[in-house]
Amino acid sequence: MPYTPHTKDEINEMLETIGIKSEEELFSSVPSNLRVDSLDIEDGLDEYTTFEKFKALAAKNVTDKTIFLGGGYYDHIVPSAVDALSSRAEFYTAYTPYQAEASQGTLQVLYEYQSLVCKLTGMDVSNASMYDGATALAEAALMAVRISKKNKILIDGGVNPTYIKVVQTYLSFREIEVEIVALKGDISDFETIKSKIDDSVAGYLFQNPNFLGSIASFEKIIEKLHEKGALAVCSVYAVSLGVLKEPSSMGVDIVTADGQCLGNYLSFGGPSFGLIATKQEYIRDLPGRIIGKTVDRDGKEMFVLTMQAREQHIRRHRATSNICSNQNLLALRSTIYLSLLGKEGFIELANSCHSKSEYLKENLSKIKGVEIFNSSTTFSEFVIKTPCDASDILEAMSSRGIYAGINLGNLFEGFENAILISVTEKRTKEQMDDYVQNLSEVLGGEA
Repeated sequence: MPYTPHTKDEINEMLETIGIKSEEELFSSVPSNLRVDSLDIEDGLDEYTTFEKFKALAAKNVTDKTIFLGGGYYDHIVPSAVDALSSRAEFYTAYTPYQAEASQGTLQVLYEYQSLVCKLTGMDVSNASMYDGATALAEAALMAVRISKKNKILIDGGVNPTYIKVVQTYLSFREIEVEIVALKGDISDFETIKSKIDDSVAGYLFQNPNFLGSIASFEKIIEKLHEKGALAVCSVYAVSLGVLKEPSSMGVDIVTADGQCLGNYLSFGGPSFGLIATKQEYIRDLPGRIIGKTVDRDGKEMFVLTMQAREQHIRRHRATSNICSNQNLLALRSTIYLSLLGKEGFIELANSCHSKSEYLKENLSKIKGVEIFNSSTTFSEFVIKTPCDASDILEAMSSRGIYAGINLGNLFEGFENAILISVTEKRTKEQMDDYVQNLSEVLGGEA
């Protein structure tokens, strides 16, 4: 945004107001031997040149291609009202406010955010957000270890591979064993998972729909986990909860998700925010902050920070997390987004994603040489296998104005000819028909 510097008269007025004669006096508490006389920094560009330079850099971004990419970040419609309302002064902040008396607007929004997350997941409590979906899942793994007092985590092979790496990184500095259970085709290997659930397991991390887009039922696995005193941790694609059973009804103990899909833009990869929710009995092990509603001394309703389980506020050894910020502004946007859609609108959104995905899947399956890899039901993502290397196909489709999907060969062995495709409510019938026609031509066949 444009920056307007202070004039000399304005600076003198401010100095006079606070009772000092020069700006240097602001640093009088710094010992003289630690101060520098000047900073050895080259002169900066003038304002106009700076804007022109950044405009030239921004122009290198490609923004006009049709997007069928997914894998954790999704191209959804963001209503204009989200931008307008999230920019209002009483809400606009990227950080959690500490002065309740000056921040009631932001605190109320976060309280409503927590309430919406609980309605969405069916869980009892939510915090005020996390960094992103990956770190939310990693924090959930640490919760499972603290609650169960065990030190082994099982991770389903259907979890987003980026999330798995983040979880592994988090846990690598602790005496916690991590074991990944590979998929069986496109779905979880339930027999192997059951055989590995014993008294040493703290929790089982799974994703539904999984990274390949497939949906499965985990109730029997969750029953086995609870028999052994372990926790079920589920990572979800939040939009899918408009049509899928809420995690709490399956017995899930902790739910996590990435919130980018809820009113936030792709923004070339970020930022995003993570949501995490759990059962009431585990509230003391929930990381981050929780906003509560109370009354002031005059009996008026107000909102406050009720729990802050960070090392900044309590003894370090008792802290549940050392994360020093939530993603307040992005959680705010999701609150506005969900409020605008309402229950029926959210269900309509999810149904639109699913039905459009099924339309594209059916038509792609008619192309000679194209095979739908998923044997299970899918929500809005699915995998196709082709007779050619995926990288060649995606490059050719990109040259035709279509980001056709994710090359799974870059993530998994034996998937060199596989592409993960995502469809949202934003894709039109014409765009999907265009995808089918172009892929057919790239493969040298007929649609």
